[in-house]
Amino acid sequence: MPQDHTEKARRAGSGSRGGGPKTLYGLYRSELSRISSCTPKEEEKLLKALLAGEEGASERLVEGRLEMAALLAEDYKGRGLSVDDLVQEANMGLLLAVREYQGGDFSMLAEERIRRSVEDALELQKSEERVGEELAARVNVLKDISAAMAEELGREATVEELASRMRMTEEEIKDIMKLTLDAFGVG
Repeated sequence: MPQDHTEKARRAGSGSRGGGPKTLYGLYRSELSRISSCTPKEEEKLLKALLAGEEGASERLVEGRLEMAALLAEDYKGRGLSVDDLVQEANMGLLLAVREYQGGDFSMLAEERIRRSVEDALELQKSEERVGEELAARVNVLKDISAAMAEELGREATVEELASRMRMTEEEIKDIMKLTLDAFGVG
């Protein structure tokens, strides 16, 4: 399977997939078209040089695999991150693969690291979205309870009273209030 993307990358011309030259990604793809992918023989030589600690081997190896990283990143389009962010994460995975390489099948290692980097970034994005949604729900509940308590008491509820009613600590209530004020301050 790793060979599929390697071969695709070797055959892909400029603009074969992804945005046109008017997008940041399109410009990136245009720049990539100026960089030649590594031939199998060149890659074998570079991997030996990398293991021997020769300077420049890692840079050329990364450079020669950027097209593959971009193609792998495109597999994750529409899942929550922009294509620019996906490519950035894929490139980080490629750099890690080169750094971690100790022999064996580099194509497989590179694809695994690239996919893992992209998938980790997507999972982080989803997690941040969930936290944001949970926080928004807490703000709404706090607002509703605060309004209900103000009506019941004939005055604004104290932080202590709100914390008791919401079964939260006073610190948590203060944090939510601060976030609400910060949100209004931004607008």
